[in-house]
Parts: sequence; C-alpha cells; structure tokens
Amino acid sequence: MAVVPSKVPTNTYRLQIRESFDLHEAAGRLAYLHDLGVDWVYLSPLLEAEPGSDHGYDVVRHDRIDPARGGREGFDVFVAEARRLGLGVLVDIVPNHVGVATPRLNAWWWDLLDQGRGSRYAEAFDVDWEFGDGRVRVPVVGDGDEGSVQRTDEGVSYHDHRFPAGDGYELVSWRAADDRLNWRRFFAVNTLAGIRVEEPWVFDESHVEIARWFAEGLVDGLRVDHPDGLRHPEAYLRDLATLTGGAYVLVEKILEPGEELPSSWATAGTTGYDVLGLVDRVLTDPAAAHALPGSDLDYVEMIHDTKRATADGILGSEVRRVVRELPPLDIADDVLVDAVAELVACFPVYRSYAPEGLEHLDTAVADARARRPDLAEAIATVSAVLRDATQPAAPRFEQTSGAVMAKGVEDCAFYRYNRLTSLNEVGGDPGHFSVGVDGFHDAMARRQSSWPHAMTTLSTHDTKRGEDVRARITALAEVPQQWTEALGRLQAAAPLSSEAFASLLWQAVLGAWDGDDPDLRPRLHAYAEKAMREAGDHTTWTAPDAAFEDSVHVAVDAAFDDPAVREVLDELLAKTVGPGFSNALAAKLVALTAPGVPDVYQGSELWEQSLVDPDNRRPVDFDLRAALLADVSLEHPAKAKLLATTTALRLRRDRPELFTTYTGVEADGDSADHVLAFDRGGVITVVTRLPLGLAARGGWGDTTLRLPPGEWRDLLTDWPTDGALSQLLTTYPVALLVKED
Repeated sequence: MAVVPSKVPTNTYRLQIRESFDLHEAAGRLAYLHDLGVDWVYLSPLLEAEPGSDHGYDVVRHDRIDPARGGREGFDVFVAEARRLGLGVLVDIVPNHVGVATPRLNAWWWDLLDQGRGSRYAEAFDVDWEFGDGRVRVPVVGDGDEGSVQRTDEGVSYHDHRFPAGDGYELVSWRAADDRLNWRRFFAVNTLAGIRVEEPWVFDESHVEIARWFAEGLVDGLRVDHPDGLRHPEAYLRDLATLTGGAYVLVEKILEPGEELPSSWATAGTTGYDVLGLVDRVLTDPAAAHALPGSDLDYVEMIHDTKRATADGILGSEVRRVVRELPPLDIADDVLVDAVAELVACFPVYRSYAPEGLEHLDTAVADARARRPDLAEAIATVSAVLRDATQPAAPRFEQTSGAVMAKGVEDCAFYRYNRLTSLNEVGGDPGHFSVGVDGFHDAMARRQSSWPHAMTTLSTHDTKRGEDVRARITALAEVPQQWTEALGRLQAAAPLSSEAFASLLWQAVLGAWDGDDPDLRPRLHAYAEKAMREAGDHTTWTAPDAAFEDSVHVAVDAAFDDPAVREVLDELLAKTVGPGFSNALAAKLVALTAPGVPDVYQGSELWEQSLVDPDNRRPVDFDLRAALLADVSLEHPAKAKLLATTTALRLRRDRPELFTTYTGVEADGDSADHVLAFDRGGVITVVTRLPLGLAARGGWGDTTLRLPPGEWRDLLTDWPTDGALSQLLTTYPVALLVKED
C-alpha cells in the first residue's frame, strides 16, 4: 500500500528551471499559477549542474542550488512567494548519477581521477578496480586521435577536455565504452557517472542540500529520478523518508502493463506514466488494431532484438560486469556473457528487486531457454545465482536490465514501431492497442484504493510526443483506410527507402502541425534527425548515412514546399484536427480528475504540440496564458482547454472532498460506447471517445447518462443537465458535473 504523508498536494504544475527561466523568473509566475488553480509547484532539478544544462540531471555539486538557476537567493525568493500564495513546493532530485562532462567542475570525479583507488571518493563511484589495471577508463579519444592526448605537470588535455595530473585513470577510445568500461553510467551516457547512495556517507553528502530544504521547511515533497538505477531502491526510499520526516515522495518508476509498484517502498506512488498509457488507450478505437499500416510488425520480436542488440552493443560493458561478479562457475566467460545478454533481452519488465519480483526472472528464463536451447545449461546456472539477493551479481543484473529496457525499447524500438505512434510512449507497450471503458474503470478503482496520491500525467520532459500531438495521431485509428491511402501518396511524392520510418515521420508531422508556428520547420528537422538515428536501422549517431538522412530532410521540407505533399497533409488535417481537439480535451479532463494527483506540464493548459526533448523544454509564453485566464473575452484556439484545466484544478484544490471515491457512470442509448464518465464522490467527469465514429452514427441521439440522484450542473457551460448527452455535450465534447446544492 502507498505511504500517506501528512501533507499531500491536490494537484501540481511542473516548471523547467534553467538559466533562461530561473527561480526569480519562476517566482514572478506563481500568482498566475495560483489563479489557474495550482496547489503545489513542481520544479525540475535545482542542484548545480553542468554549464548550460537545460534539464539539470547532470549534477556536479550536491551542496548548493545552481547559481545559473537562481542560487540560494533565488530559491528563498521563490519559496517566500509560494508560501505567501499558499502553494506547496515539490522538487525533482537525481540520486543515481552525477555529471562528469567537465571533470574540474565535479570535485568528487576530479579527485577520483587524480587519486584513483586512494581517493576519498573511490567508494562513491561504482568502479570495478580489478578490471582495468586499477585505473578508471575515460572513453573520450576519437579513432586514430591518440596523438592529441597531451600530458604536462599541470595535467592532461585532449582538445577541449581537461583532466588532473594523477595516474589513477587512463583516456581510452570512445568505442571502449561498449565492452571495456569499468564504471557504471546512467544508461549509456559516458558523461553521467553512477554513484553509490547505498553507502551511508555517500547518501549523506549527496543529500546535504536536500536535507537543508526539509530542516528549514522550504520544500514539501520530492520526485525521485530513475530509482531503478539504484542498487537497492527500497532501502534508499527508507533513508529518504527518514531525512524528509516522511514527506510526500514520488518515484519515476516505469511499470509495464500488469506490473505493480512494490508495496514495500516508502513512496506515494509513481510519476504517472502508467495512467498516461491508460488514458490514451481508452480513447483509441480498438477496431483499428489490425487495419493500420504497420499492424503486421511483431512488436514482441522487435523489442527482443533491439534489447539484445543493446546488451551486445552500447551496454555490453554492463553485461560483462554482471558476468565478472558471478561466483566461479565451470562455464566459459563468452558463454556466460551470451547467457546474461539473452536473459536481459527476455526480461519482461524493467527490473526485479530480489527477493521481490522473481516471477519476472522466471519468465525471462523460460523465454531465453526457448529461444536459445544451446544456452539452457548456462541460463539455468546463471539464473540460480540471480535469484539470490545476497549474490553481488543479482542487484548488478537488476540495474542492468532496467538500462537495457530503456535504451532498447524507449530509445530504439519506439522509433521503429509505427502502427499508431501515439501509443509509443514512456511506460507504455505499443503492443497493447486499446483499453475498453470497463477496463479503464477497473484500473482507476484499483488506483483509488491502492495509490490514491500517486501522480497522474499526460506530458513531461521525457514524453516522446506532447499530449495534443498524441491526441491528434489517435484520431488516425478511426480512419485507417484514409491514413493508409494518404501514406501511399506521401511516399509517392516524397519517397523514403524505409516505409516504416516514413509512417513514423508523417505521423509526427501531422500531430505537431501548426501553420502559425514559425519554428515548426526546424523543429521537425531536429525531430527527424533524432528519430532516425535513435531507430538505428538505417542511420546512427556514430555512423550517419548521408543519403538516407538527406532523403528524410527532403521529405520534411516537402511538407512545407511541395504542393502534392501539402494537399495530402491538408486532407488529413481536415479529417483529424477536430477529432484531435475532442481527444485532447477528453484526455486532459480525465487526467485532471481521475484518481491520483494530476500534474500539468508547463504550458499544457493550452495546446501541447511538442515532440521529443529538447523540443518539449521550449520556453512557455506565460504572459499569453495569464492574459487569457484574466480576460475570458480574448479569443484563442485552445481557450476550451484552458477552461477545462483551470476549472478542474480549482475544483480539486478548493473542494478535495469531492474526489475521494471512484465509480464508473454508465449510459444508455445507441451511442453509449462513445462516452466515458465517472463519479469521484460528488463530481462527475464526462468525455467523448471515438468522435469520428460518433459522428458516423449521427451523434448522441437519445443516449443518456445514468446520473446519481440529485440536480447536476456542468461547470464548463454553467448549464443544468438531466444526463441527455445531445444537450450536455453541445458546446464542448467534455463536461464536469457537480450537484446544484
């Protein structure tokens, strides 16, 4: 069961704090957020990070707030204004890793390189000292460029890189990261080094500023980044609860469909990707599952192969580290590496936490043995070790399986699988196409019972597509034949050698299209480059295929310049913009009122048509949003979304007693399948689903909600209702009902 702290938000609003939007600037926006209905403000990481870092996940100092983000003074100003307005403060923290791109800025890393095993911080980093002749391998040297490494009495230089004078480390080829690295990173990022917060002194020193926040009453809660990278997440969360006095804590834990968050963890729940997937899927037409282009792709086989390639490639060093930590076994090392890589590739979730979650290891063993009978003996021997939590290889394997899942699925397969890309989202399984209304109700009832204070989200700094991009793409599921024909015409007009990537690209163009955005062309070019290189099947970051990439960029330009392409896009937009608008409002209102603590990602009270990072961290026009909120007479295409957002946020903040239960509300009539409605204990959410199918039926007809006894009024229109949907959903495709009394 979830931990219930004494102080819990009713909703949150995420702000990305950086040099161009620092804590002083954020403090000036708090009055608008209060007017919007926000209860707690949710801040991106604040500790000092690498220079120029927009995200803040590359922390270089744990003892102070980043001066570039406003420093201690800026935070004091921010907190004082938040307290004046009655706002809580939630901060994102990064316990798993630190930034090491600029060694001189990270005193821990600099000392490690300078002093090696004799460094005070040797125990802080996860270094395998026996592998690498007792020296840290730093993979920065380019092919054939060893001559550029210069050593003097003052230190070592390699182009713009500077390193200390000590010989506790060696500069090696960047290619060594794949199979010869001897320290743990964040995923496969060579500039982010894992730290060992399981060591008490490392925990204390890496949380010294965080401890001050709670000792001085500056912060009310924390969001923990990537707990699966930690050796013992449960123990870490226990330590964190002691440090914070049992404050509200969320974990960025990715749950696969059907997977449950460990009940033993001291947390209020996840950051909400699990709910995001359900919201998107309840709005997706199940009839299209086998009718869309790409439906013939085998997703299970695809992710096995991308995970196996990741385990053999960019995370090969981590797989070999697991093998080195196995006890002596009478099996050749190359066979053990093969067996561990296959187990990782077959692991069905991010990781287990032995002795919890061993059923996932059993599933992986069965799958791996079926795929590789030649490895059956090695797999059985290795898995017996991995079941024993006291064996060093067991938690090492768990840390590795999560990294392989993230890189092999989120950052690779999600750019290859193209059936309906609105489903290719963090924490989701694109192989699970849709969820019915009854299934959604069951999931939300369980959430209300077990994790009522977990976060609910639609967009984050990590989502592959903003919520309204996904909402428009989802509409394609209702017109599979038109989409198939349009894709063929687009391929004829701007051909790509990969039809699979063409489908993914054109869905992104369609979802993000905004003819009034002057930055759309460069944004789409940037997205296309990242998407095709992450997919890695036609071009890569390390070995770009110029011909393929040129053809993709030509296609992007054709969206703006080629009349034949524009004609197809205009036809698709005419068909999907309206339904996408309906889906967007439906998703937003459901997310804001369903069980859990809803988060509004910065700016998403208006249209959120961002693509993958860094696009989703673009500046937000808060002046526009404040003006629209203050003056309802101003016109804007997303005014309805702003109305739904502020109405729901204010209601959750000011009337929390209306959101204490969950019951599905049924409808009668020919179009009953097109409504999703639920009662939270005094407020009823009503949204349209499958709007194109509804229009094809001729509208709502006599379809009516079975409302509980009482007189009900829609807060969005201020109209009373008897449940007749033809009247209730005339102005907007969604409604928020409360009793007249």
